[in-house]
Amino acid sequence: MQIIAQHGEIFIILACLFGFFMAWGVGANDVANAMGTSVGSKAITIKQAIIIAVIFEFLGAWLAGGEVTNTIRKGIIDPELLQDDPQLLVYGMLSALLAAGTWLLIASMKGWPVSTTHSIVGAIVGFAVAGLGAATVDWGGVGTIAASWIVSPLLAGTVGFVLFKSLHHLVFEARDPLAAAKRYLPAYVFLVGFVVAMVTMTKGLKHVGLDLSFAQSLLISIILGLVLSAIGTWMESRVKYVKSNDDHFGYANVERAFGVLMIFTACAMAFAHGSNDVANAVGPLAAVISVVQSGGNVEGAALVPWWVLVLGGGGIVVGLVTYGHKVIATVGTGITELTPSRGFAATLAAATTVVLASGTGLPISTTHTLVGAILGVGLARGMAALNLRVIGTIAMSWLITLPAGAGLAILFFFMFKGIFG
Repeated sequence: MQIIAQHGEIFIILACLFGFFMAWGVGANDVANAMGTSVGSKAITIKQAIIIAVIFEFLGAWLAGGEVTNTIRKGIIDPELLQDDPQLLVYGMLSALLAAGTWLLIASMKGWPVSTTHSIVGAIVGFAVAGLGAATVDWGGVGTIAASWIVSPLLAGTVGFVLFKSLHHLVFEARDPLAAAKRYLPAYVFLVGFVVAMVTMTKGLKHVGLDLSFAQSLLISIILGLVLSAIGTWMESRVKYVKSNDDHFGYANVERAFGVLMIFTACAMAFAHGSNDVANAVGPLAAVISVVQSGGNVEGAALVPWWVLVLGGGGIVVGLVTYGHKVIATVGTGITELTPSRGFAATLAAATTVVLASGTGLPISTTHTLVGAILGVGLARGMAALNLRVIGTIAMSWLITLPAGAGLAILFFFMFKGIFG
């Protein structure tokens, strides 16, 4: 308790700095994943992707980021076992942020799309086992998180597969594919708006003072979906379609129509990513703040302060702007050839899976989810459509992430313990 009273301000300043560094890593590595499909399918340029991500990542972090933050803050280590030594939790969370941020910096420089969720969860489990003993880890909670890393890519892959097959059946196999695309486009835009709005309304808005009932959330989500649908129809009407003798079925024009949809799914994916992955940066930061402000009470279940989510959102934005382009190239063009229709199916599948997980408080890996969705869309076209060498490299970087995060966290934990303890 005395150490926390003595160094409380230093702990909060360090937590803010390391939290911002970790959020920077999330922006440089993970946001690039979220935008990769849109850029890879040439629906939007890198510059447009960055503008969309800056706005919607920030909104997702601020409006819907609180639920997952609680899992990262309290769902991995059992706080009851740290009542006597609350400063150990502070050292641990600081070391987890610094370790995960460092690993993300290395991965982003290499262009590897690694999981920021793996990085932070691995770091927290690593310092807990080495510094506090295996009994302090809530293995049930960790098991649930680990299971979600397998379930989320499978779910996103399945949704991506089904979505792409539905597009193929309804649009590409129709007698007039372009007319079919125009007919179904408003329904797909409605789906994007409804899913994202519904999860945000039901789970994400308590900390901004809005506590809506399920019926109110449903009504608002339907209205928002319809508004977006109308905007999508208007945007589609402004698309310039080109007649070509080589393109008998008008598939190139169908892809132009889907380019409109990709703008909506890019916004949805950025929002979904901000809502889930800001927790990786601000969860440990919120834990340090609550321990210091409560004078060493580890169980302090205070709401995450709004400015913490803003700090996390800001760090994500800076990371994307300064370093995001490398990972965008890997995800957007490396795994399978993406067109706007394929990119749309993959991004909507991933965004749906991520916002549902954010609503239930599960810190799933956006990277795994999106790569799973792209694989699902690729498989819908047959195994030959996939670049297995790139997939192998991505899988290797995923396997290294957990031990890398854990090892760095153990190193930093004993460093902080030596400095302050």
